[in-house]
Amino acid sequence: MPGEYSLTEVEVSLSPQERFEEFLQSRGKRNTPARKALVDHIFRQHDHFDADELLASLAQDSEAKASRATVYRALEELVEAGLLRKMNLGGRFVYEHDYGYPQHDHLYCQECSKLIEFHSDELAELRQAVAKEHNFRVMGHRLIITGVCDECSRKRHRQQSPLDLI
Repeated sequence: MPGEYSLTEVEVSLSPQERFEEFLQSRGKRNTPARKALVDHIFRQHDHFDADELLASLAQDSEAKASRATVYRALEELVEAGLLRKMNLGGRFVYEHDYGYPQHDHLYCQECSKLIEFHSDELAELRQAVAKEHNFRVMGHRLIITGVCDECSRKRHRQQSPLDLI
């Protein structure tokens, strides 16, 4: 999203793979080849996804094979490790990168399920001011603004044409 609400890069000291390895070791768990392939697959690009979408994209990836149970278990571990964030959008759990990604918020279209990410310095300042007023230590926040995106709004308000009757 171009403009003043765009997200900036965050520099991290460990790769997602290294961070996950560290997390698993702290829990006495092994980093299996399936987990490694899953982390590589998820962090290859930044997308919002649900478990079924991840399973479908894994089926297309010849290097990343994991069972449904492994995927669901690993997603929870990745959330617990601070690598992914889990959001409930209309009863559907959606995941996004959290590690190495800046604090940001979302606009969520209730019609097409599109998620638009944005960052607002003004919103962060307001959050800090309210927290200060209440002697509250902020550890993060999550804001999802629901509504209808421009594209869906235009579809709703489009004038009917004679061709619609055909």
